[in-house]
Amino acid sequence: MTTVTRFAPSPTGKLHVGNVRTALHNWLLAKKTGGRFLLRIDDTDAERSREDYVEAIRADLAWLGLTYDGEERQSLRTDRYEREFQRLVEQGRIYRAYETAQELDLKRKILLGRGLPPIYDRAALKLTEADHEAKTAAGEKPHWRFLLNHDQPITWEDGIRGPQNFDPRQMSDPVIRRADGSWLYMLPSAIDDIAMGITDVLRGEDHVSNTATQIQMFTALGATPPRFAHEALLTGSEGKLSKRLGALGMADFREQGIEPEAIIALLARLGTSDPVDATLDAAALAETFDLSRFGRAPARFDEADLHRVNAQIVHRLPYGRVAHLLPEGMGERAWDAIRPNLAHIDEARDWWQVITGPIAAPAFDDETRAFLTQAAEIAAGLDWSADPWRALTGALKESTGRKGKMLFLPLRQALTGHDHGPEMAALLPLIAQGEAVRRLAS
Repeated sequence: MTTVTRFAPSPTGKLHVGNVRTALHNWLLAKKTGGRFLLRIDDTDAERSREDYVEAIRADLAWLGLTYDGEERQSLRTDRYEREFQRLVEQGRIYRAYETAQELDLKRKILLGRGLPPIYDRAALKLTEADHEAKTAAGEKPHWRFLLNHDQPITWEDGIRGPQNFDPRQMSDPVIRRADGSWLYMLPSAIDDIAMGITDVLRGEDHVSNTATQIQMFTALGATPPRFAHEALLTGSEGKLSKRLGALGMADFREQGIEPEAIIALLARLGTSDPVDATLDAAALAETFDLSRFGRAPARFDEADLHRVNAQIVHRLPYGRVAHLLPEGMGERAWDAIRPNLAHIDEARDWWQVITGPIAAPAFDDETRAFLTQAAEIAAGLDWSADPWRALTGALKESTGRKGKMLFLPLRQALTGHDHGPEMAALLPLIAQGEAVRRLAS
């Protein structure tokens, strides 16, 4: 069977790091076996869903390279939901209820006060047709609940959590449709998973109880449930669930100079004991993706780790990948010289400024100034197309006896204004010879 996965965001906000991790893992799971990865926009919440968020979701997935093989929108599938809803009503698997939120809250408090689980008591099932007619005449509109089969134990083999067992008698019949006719998440999602041929649902562990309910929905709809896997949620670097994780959007990462390859490399392995490997592209990551490698402990997301991976990625990026992001006039030779010293691509402009000038060199003492003056005289007579750094330092070492830091550091400081940076053998030929002589003589 071809593996078919889906990513089903609600367009009520922009994608954050947790959403992207879910999307990526579903993409990897599908691509590992040459399967299909689908995007489903869960936009049944008409009041909160926005088209600009839909566009942002598509743009973020494109930026990350998570191409999808098809797209569906729940707002265009309401006729299908209505048909299946009516079929389940006729089968007696959906029933009307009228309790207000306040009434339900009171029932829960009473049960908890008695030391009992706060499970809905199914009082609405005792209503007669006359009762329903009276409520309708009084202007009351029902919400709708899915009737769990108490005689059908709920079990599945979770791809990450292992064997799962739920007793439906210890679960409340879930509300699936509000009094205003709008849909809640679970039934439309199950209907769509069947229609879209979804074989594997990989999502966060906060959906485990939803899965237990949906398994009975799949059965009631006459379908075999897909395979389910629930991964641990992300935690922040401080070791607890962080609201900040829900605020870290892809636009934030782009502004910080994070490359999509770094996000993919880190999130692909987050939650496993496997090391993050910045040398692997998405296709290679898909080949090694294995649900059995994921643990049940919360997965720790640290922005510092992301920046470290980003630096590793930047050090490997070819000129063709970054040329449009570099300062005007900066060519491949310059990029190759400076990229080992970059954590983010936008830092390239700082080193291009070092190459083109002007720079601010530190103040030197008289002895060092005399040394640099001698260096300027030697530099003026060098063949700049050969290896000027080796020639310059070799001549100075012979004439002054300096070596090591005493030889190299003053030259670097005078030529670049920095104590550290790219290899001078690669950097010096990029500085015009006249400019280099001027810096040394200044």
